[in-house]
Amino acid sequence: MPAYRSVPSLDLLGEQIRSMLEEPSTSHGLARALRAAAKEIEISRCHHASSRAWPNGRTDATPKKVQIGGGAHRIDGFFNIDAVPPADLLWDVREGIPLQDGGVQFMFSEHFLEHIDYPRSAKHYAREAHRVLTDGGRLVTGVPDAAYLLSHYPANPDLATEMVERWYSKRDCLGDINTFLDLINYLFRDQDDTPNYTPHLWAYDQEKLTHLFIEAGFRSVEPWTFDPKIANPKREWASVYVIATK
Repeated sequence: MPAYRSVPSLDLLGEQIRSMLEEPSTSHGLARALRAAAKEIEISRCHHASSRAWPNGRTDATPKKVQIGGGAHRIDGFFNIDAVPPADLLWDVREGIPLQDGGVQFMFSEHFLEHIDYPRSAKHYAREAHRVLTDGGRLVTGVPDAAYLLSHYPANPDLATEMVERWYSKRDCLGDINTFLDLINYLFRDQDDTPNYTPHLWAYDQEKLTHLFIEAGFRSVEPWTFDPKIANPKREWASVYVIATK
């Protein structure tokens, strides 16, 4: 991994944002926008450090198994690319996947795709995944399942209680989640007002994932049988996983 180098303009902007966030006169709406900008600045700082080492967007790494956006969930034997630490390579994959053509045999991501904008970044990511995979290579993608959630609306109280416990039990905003429609809003646009969580920007079901990856050039997209040796067991409930083959 390349040594970290600061970016003076980003450093200055980050300092200005921190200063504004400390100002009592900063409005709630502006503070939300500033916190979002602060997150993007940190991602950009990490990405810039790596992209200076590999300005053509292709690293020397040649992994056969790759995890995208794994966060703290690491998979043995997988090369983890993420926008922020910890990761084997810090890179903003909205700007592309920094690997050579046709070298990856297996790629995995879960609860990542819903956090990047659609259509630009999501479709670019799908095309890049297709590019870096070998012929016959496979891409497994897991996301919160919009079809599962919507099929239970309006939900019985027991199911709603279970969903709140699974999704919100550790959130500061737990007291603001009162109805099943709040849970639907979570899936489509999770926007907890805290720096600890990243908003949801698009909702997916199996049909949408299939269309996304077929459009990117994959020859088949099928349901993926959940494997806790790879996937995070906490993610299985109310998620949908597909496997796309190049």
